[in-house]
Amino acid sequence: MMKKILLLFCLIFGLSFVPTAQAAMISEKQEIEMGGRAGKALEAQYGLYQDDEVASRIDRIGQALAAHSTRQIPYTFKVLNTQDVNALACPGGFIYVYKGLVDTMTSDDELAAVLGHEIGHIEKRHTVHQIEKQMALSLLTILAGAASGDPGAGMALASTVSSALMASYSRGDEREADQEGFRLVKEAGFNPYGAAVTMAKLEDLAKDLGNPEYGLYSSHPEPEARLKAALKEVDALHLPEKVTENADGSATVSDGAFSFTFTKAHGYDKPLYRARLMAGALYLAEKRGPVDGTHFISIDGDRSSDIYYEDIRILRFYDSDCALGESLDEGAMRMTEQLQKWAAAAAYRQKTQKTAGPHLALKKAA
Repeated sequence: MMKKILLLFCLIFGLSFVPTAQAAMISEKQEIEMGGRAGKALEAQYGLYQDDEVASRIDRIGQALAAHSTRQIPYTFKVLNTQDVNALACPGGFIYVYKGLVDTMTSDDELAAVLGHEIGHIEKRHTVHQIEKQMALSLLTILAGAASGDPGAGMALASTVSSALMASYSRGDEREADQEGFRLVKEAGFNPYGAAVTMAKLEDLAKDLGNPEYGLYSSHPEPEARLKAALKEVDALHLPEKVTENADGSATVSDGAFSFTFTKAHGYDKPLYRARLMAGALYLAEKRGPVDGTHFISIDGDRSSDIYYEDIRILRFYDSDCALGESLDEGAMRMTEQLQKWAAAAAYRQKTQKTAGPHLALKKAA
């Protein structure tokens, strides 16, 4: 009877099953074939977002993370043309983000947190295990249909597989994906605050829409605990740059004599989230090696200026951040000058710590 079940599965998905004792029902090769077919169905339903720059950005971020994956399979990262704020992982390394998510997450670091989480699901084969579990739960129905020659047995199996692909993950699965995401983000060199900011922004979005189970985190039933875990991951790195949320809603990044306060939100980028990302970016810049204040550059857009330290984006400075009567260029220059003061202090700290000995060195991630 099991061979009949597997034959039906084979006919539906075009796979060739060779069942073996004490082995998973779905092999890695079959998983990849299944995921590819599921991905094609998603692309047919939504279409791919036709922008080479956006597509290249998502693939670049995803491949940087995938280089540290525990599974050596060919990962692909694509953008679906829908304004839903969501992302999903098909079995076998096929990861999709929705255009609405790209618009909501304004930094590579936030997108890296999402993609790292989805890679985590693939690494742990969570969807594959769900399919196997649902096949087992539907076993009696499928067996009966297969034995009687009922063509509905094939439809039952197809429905089983489809349900598994769209089912919510368990809390345990989500925690595992979070942990893998944290690891991938850290090892690939992205901002350690990315996951915390992403989780908080999605929760804000859910509350504004009156739906606590919105989009990407519809299967995530414990946002507070998961956010706390994300912040705990950052705490373990002992960043010298501290973030303080003030009573008036502003947020301050401070490091010794250096201090900068964000007072304005931009969309879902609240002052606290902007401060966290800036603190994490400064940490990455200092961790890289001797800090040089001449390495800051700004890239101007229509209403904002991205300020980088080499290739690390420190912050996005909006025209709303400008002082009264100040142009965007002038505001970005003022911000860069403040960052150069941070760089001078950081360089002095590095030099002092090097002279004092390794026991006083900046604490880094393992």
